[in-house]
Amino acid sequence: MFKDHREDSGLLWRVEPICKVLTTEYGVSISRSGYYGHKKSPPSNRSIKDARLKDKILKIYEENYSCYGILKMWHALRNDGEKVARCTVARLMSELGIKGAVRGKVKRTTIAGKNIRCAEDLVRRNFNADQPNELWVADFTYISTWEGWCYSAFVIDVFARRIIGYAVSTRMNEALVENAFKMALHTRVFEGNSDLKDAIHHNDKGSQYTAIGFAELLSSHGIRASIGSVGDSYDNALAESINGSYKTELTKRLNRPGFTGDSIP
Repeated sequence: MFKDHREDSGLLWRVEPICKVLTTEYGVSISRSGYYGHKKSPPSNRSIKDARLKDKILKIYEENYSCYGILKMWHALRNDGEKVARCTVARLMSELGIKGAVRGKVKRTTIAGKNIRCAEDLVRRNFNADQPNELWVADFTYISTWEGWCYSAFVIDVFARRIIGYAVSTRMNEALVENAFKMALHTRVFEGNSDLKDAIHHNDKGSQYTAIGFAELLSSHGIRASIGSVGDSYDNALAESINGSYKTELTKRLNRPGFTGDSIP
């Protein structure tokens, strides 16, 4: 109320009339002495902590492409040693006027090959692994740029829950998924963890993954192929989720004039 009646030189009205209106019109009992007492009092511990957390929240938010929502921000703060409640993070983000990125519409990229025999589904929606290289899941997604469509393919290690291989291309073909797979192989060799015996590579029924060349590539490294269905995102839910996060948190925020295939993270 007092803020609404301020100008550069101070209050537009004296304190007494404002306190009277607050008491009679709004039922808020504030005395003149109470107002000045509050004004002269030092900042509370809560306000000091809020100010410090707001600075940290803004820093994390800007460092992560302005896409973190309440849950990710809460985890980021806790990982940074802050003992803060999730509801407090929600309140502070609301006061700062920031919010997480929102996912958009989906473009179809899974187009099944016609009359092609493919591997069975060895995963059955159980996206869990007890060790590295036990289960890899793969998928690719589209990206709209100012030069046209581009496609990003990923290979994710289910145990580590991280991307170990990726590739970007302007063509939605077999080479795209092969390059992502080869990068995953190089990643594991570089990390000294290249034992792929009995490993499973799971993907949807897209024609790029059911191609003979890709099946032979998997077989040459002793990897078993696993293929889900068409049109059911739950059969490859983990990869679909990472695709959505990648687009929402990275490419969607960067898609502005001048955003080309070379700009894709």
